[in-house]
Amino acid sequence: MNASENQYVAARPWAPTLHLGPRHARRSVKRLEELRKDLLVRNREMRILWVKAGKLFPLNGGGRIRTVNILRHLALCNEVTVFSYYQGRRDPPGEEELNRHFPASISIAIPTPGSDSPRLRRSLHYLSMVHLPAPYAVSQFNSEAVRRSLREQLQGGRFDIAVCDFLAATLNFPTRLSIPAVLFQHNVEAALWKRQALTTVNPFARLVFQLEAAKMSRYEPRAMAQFDHVIAVSENDRRLMSQIPDERISVVPTGVDLKTFAGRTSSAGDDPVVVFTGAMDWEANVDGIEYFCREIWPKIRHEIPRAKLQIVGREPGTRIKDLQSPSVEVTGTVPSILPYLEQAATIIVPLRIGGGTRLKIYESMAMGKAVVSTSIGAEGLDIHPGRDIAIADDPSEFARRVILFLQDKSLRRQYGADAAKTASQYDWSVIAGRFERVLIETAAARKAGPARRETGLPKPFAR
Repeated sequence: MNASENQYVAARPWAPTLHLGPRHARRSVKRLEELRKDLLVRNREMRILWVKAGKLFPLNGGGRIRTVNILRHLALCNEVTVFSYYQGRRDPPGEEELNRHFPASISIAIPTPGSDSPRLRRSLHYLSMVHLPAPYAVSQFNSEAVRRSLREQLQGGRFDIAVCDFLAATLNFPTRLSIPAVLFQHNVEAALWKRQALTTVNPFARLVFQLEAAKMSRYEPRAMAQFDHVIAVSENDRRLMSQIPDERISVVPTGVDLKTFAGRTSSAGDDPVVVFTGAMDWEANVDGIEYFCREIWPKIRHEIPRAKLQIVGREPGTRIKDLQSPSVEVTGTVPSILPYLEQAATIIVPLRIGGGTRLKIYESMAMGKAVVSTSIGAEGLDIHPGRDIAIADDPSEFARRVILFLQDKSLRRQYGADAAKTASQYDWSVIAGRFERVLIETAAARKAGPARRETGLPKPFAR
């Protein structure tokens, strides 16, 4: 590499990993630098406006962790402004934390019920919006104040590109943009709602999920079509987005913070302790652990009476608290999941609902843990079942896999060692590099092509 290329790689340690082999790495770096120089004024960082519906802090959910890790690495070499709006009362500590990480941030609190509001108030708010064509997951964030502020930010050439983080933020985007915009799809939302409708046992909840799934199936492809480019988190999600031309979708997979999770040694993990981690106010996690405790845990306890289950995650509701027993511990919010992962013999991901990819699997794998998951739980991840993870969809087979790991320390360690090797390829620095590449190429394509007419929603979903 020449001096310019060396300087580029020094600032972006992920760059040579974008393609296999040094020759391809040099070509990749050179091409990105050519695009960057063509796109930007020389020696100026790319200016990114990142739009997020919902809070980013505290980091107690998979979507927040994925977003913040990508943003943290993008901000090393670019000028990043986070535009965050959230429901409920103002959250000064959360806004301070956001500004500490990303100093140019903008935060707006909108006066609608958030996840911390009483259930009755949230239910009434849902009923007040059920007649709208847009799904509630999107329409609940609809705000004239947000739209006005966002329009101001996007005017005057202050940014080179905008990122819409999650589908929830799409309804507040202006109907016309002079700069390219990318939609970051952590999930295929329509698939997620359909799975929830299929698995819930509550007839009223099933009706709501079916209604929202139908709305989302109409809304999601039309919303995606309005953006210059869409970023999916797995090839499986890309296939589910078949209504969008393949060349307008890029896959940027899930990553893991190797500095935090890799190489942690512990003498714990030999007791028959099974651990499940996840936000316990998220329906996919609630359904999954209920299913595990009902269908699988009794089988494990029959073979290993000493076995213990720890359910680790924020804001467990009544359904989760009712699972507590002498063999099941519900921790609630914890300062860190690391101590629980360290002392676990086996990690479980018994999900039946889901979209996107699960960060918890790569985090556990990076720590060299044996993981048992359903196919849906591990969907979209670069894994090798039977080598670095065990996959089981039948309750009896899932129980058998967990029992094997609990009883066979050498098997556990063998799987854990291969799991750590797999996870080692997905540090967030590498993943953020792939994300930045998509932004550069999308901005360059807009500059080279005709001006885009609209990036807002079509008339059926107009505000």
